[in-house]
Amino acid sequence: MRAAPRAVFLAPLNLLQSVFSVLFPSDCRLCQTSLNNISRIPVCDECLAEIHSTRAPQCVLCGDRLAAAALLMGDGRCSNCRDSAPDFDRALSFGEYEAGLRGLIHLLKYERVTPVAAPLGRMLAHTMTELSGSANAALLVIPVPLHKGRRRSRGFNQSELLAHAAVSCLPDKLEVLNGALLRQRDTVSQVGLSREERIQNVRDAFCVAQPGRVNGRDILLVDDVMTTGTTLSECARVLKQAGAKRVWAATVARAYDGASLTAADPGEEEETEVVVMASV
Repeated sequence: MRAAPRAVFLAPLNLLQSVFSVLFPSDCRLCQTSLNNISRIPVCDECLAEIHSTRAPQCVLCGDRLAAAALLMGDGRCSNCRDSAPDFDRALSFGEYEAGLRGLIHLLKYERVTPVAAPLGRMLAHTMTELSGSANAALLVIPVPLHKGRRRSRGFNQSELLAHAAVSCLPDKLEVLNGALLRQRDTVSQVGLSREERIQNVRDAFCVAQPGRVNGRDILLVDDVMTTGTTLSECARVLKQAGAKRVWAATVARAYDGASLTAADPGEEEETEVVVMASV
């Protein structure tokens, strides 16, 4: 008895989708197949379903890949963190910055397709949930800020959009605090710089504008892409100087040196490093 009303509903819906595909033809921005469903996100369901989280052997601090030698050491840390630990307590990313995930991030940042923040936010929420298990108190979510000139030209801070989209997916709503952390000076590209030069490049690039809000709190930094973690570590350093107890970092994607960080791509923001946009 219930099948008839459903059929009555589906018939006009299918007709509407067919008319829409004729009047407003579009293709998936990742695989170029035709989109027939009405959606604000110009990406097909198949491409979204192919994006999975990666949990290969990773450094327990920065989330970098662990080489065989590091695995044999038994402490779970990469060589960089063993030589000089970052200022954040742990960083974790949902997936690798490649293929469909990189394409989604580029749609958001460079083509300003802001509805893409919703699926990216769901991925980020997955990572935030894993990190929040390490906290004994409610986390305060702080997006990594853009320099005012970059924000003005882009029109938004993608990290803020992702933070709010992720929090909306969580059963226990966390507080997102925009403006607590400021990027007080712009920095040059990190590409080609040594680890020490990268650290100096972002030194004192950030400041805490609302120290009273972060004092005594556990902080969860949020950004779209992490490469070496230099920017996130510097943010954590100034937050701890302002009184934050512990600082974790969650990003949607992790770009590994040598894989994604190879040449110029206009405007890549995370750590002011520049990456090649994949052909997707």
